[in-house]
Amino acid sequence: MPDAVTLSVDGVSVTMPGGSMVSAAVLKSGITSFRRSVTNEARGPLCGMGICFECRVTIDGEDHRRSCQTVCQSGMDVRTEKNSSSTGRLRTIRVKSRQESDVVVVGAGPAGLAAAYRAAKGGMRVTVVDENPNTGGQIWRGEEQKPTAKEATAWFEKIRSVDIELLAGASVFQQSDGRKLLAETPEGVCELSYSDLILATGARERFLPFPGWTLPNVMGAGGLQAIVKTGLPIEGKKLVIAGSGPLLLAVSGYLRGRGADVMLIAEQASPARLARFGVSLLKQSGKAAQALALKRQLKGVRYLMGCWPIAAHGDEELTSVSLQQGTRTWQVSCNYLACGFHLVPNLELAQLLGCKTRNGCVQVSEFQETSVSNIFSVGESTGIGGLELSLVEGEIAGLAVSGNRNEARKLFTLREKQQRFAKILNRTFDLRDELKSLVAPNTILCRCEDVTFDRLSAFDSWRAAKLQTRCGMGPCQGRICGSAVEFLLDWQTESVRPPVLPVRLESLMMR
Repeated sequence: MPDAVTLSVDGVSVTMPGGSMVSAAVLKSGITSFRRSVTNEARGPLCGMGICFECRVTIDGEDHRRSCQTVCQSGMDVRTEKNSSSTGRLRTIRVKSRQESDVVVVGAGPAGLAAAYRAAKGGMRVTVVDENPNTGGQIWRGEEQKPTAKEATAWFEKIRSVDIELLAGASVFQQSDGRKLLAETPEGVCELSYSDLILATGARERFLPFPGWTLPNVMGAGGLQAIVKTGLPIEGKKLVIAGSGPLLLAVSGYLRGRGADVMLIAEQASPARLARFGVSLLKQSGKAAQALALKRQLKGVRYLMGCWPIAAHGDEELTSVSLQQGTRTWQVSCNYLACGFHLVPNLELAQLLGCKTRNGCVQVSEFQETSVSNIFSVGESTGIGGLELSLVEGEIAGLAVSGNRNEARKLFTLREKQQRFAKILNRTFDLRDELKSLVAPNTILCRCEDVTFDRLSAFDSWRAAKLQTRCGMGPCQGRICGSAVEFLLDWQTESVRPPVLPVRLESLMMR
């Protein structure tokens, strides 16, 4: 990997560290509006992980590239929508390949890597598939190349000690015949055959709409962290971190460590809930140590409980945010608002394959088996529980598919301990009803199609709203607005159809 690369962004030369993503290069160039929405709103990155599709740009004449999923290359020509001279050219795909494995693992985050390691160590032919260009998922993004966490370093050493095939930059979008999946790659479509399938599809941030949340530089907390990890300089930038969940603290610590001015952290959970959560940490020495380290790292940063954003302000990009705590409201000037309301499991692929879900999570057996024979699910897709739970679930599934069920049973007690903590975690950061009043009638809820809340509230179901307003039918396929309407309107949004991700028409024809 080169130490640095130079590319062109809207005609301006930008030099980035090797391995940086195009999204970071565009933001570093001073551009915050990557595209215009269907009602001509300025839009920039939101999720930082390829789900929201707000970061689309034209790269070397090819439209609709997700810049947060594309590695910078020297000589690359990047154009945002307002400066695109494209004639609509799309990359031509003419290659179909086949990969046969004993075990296919979808997702190269901690859970997927743990499962792959255990399966490969047990003698299985293992293929790991991930749409990111590098392994590690969101929590270990960049750790393989530049390790900073001891646990990540140890796991990557384990991965390198076994024979695993990695298919990076590949988006699984459809089931083929029988035990086969189709994945779109830069080179073409790959058909993945398996005896056992392990789904480690992780989670995404939950976003709640409020006035101004579509402004450029309003991002997810994890989204901003992801873009900084992939090359965006953040030194001296004024940040407000808001929403809910322990991710807010982790992101704040990371960004402050890279020179950001974290002005405050606004956590919607009440002081009483957070106090009980703090007591529960005392029973887990590892988590207590992490919490103390974060506390030291964030010394001097205001941590406001029972507080949340009510509006973001600016013209073509964010300039300030209004916050509420009790009856008090005030405004804070900032460069970025990093805002996420805990996490939502990624269930789309599991649902497409027929796996049963309950309460927004994939149902699994004691060995992480789903309701579909030979399909396992591990990590956040089975319930939000954190790194340690994801790792042990991955290990159990990997041991199970390799025939080492007795070894897997030895990990059940550790998993139960982590599951108890997960229940406390999710109770603590459960969203309060007051957040349902954040949205105004004219607030955009579906960012892809610019559908406002008042248009949606005229209907009584997700299906009816989709038919009449196109809500949930844009590129993100309801991943951003779906969890919002579930919270705001108590709708059920489970209606997954192939392809589970936007792909080229040619990929759909290559079956």
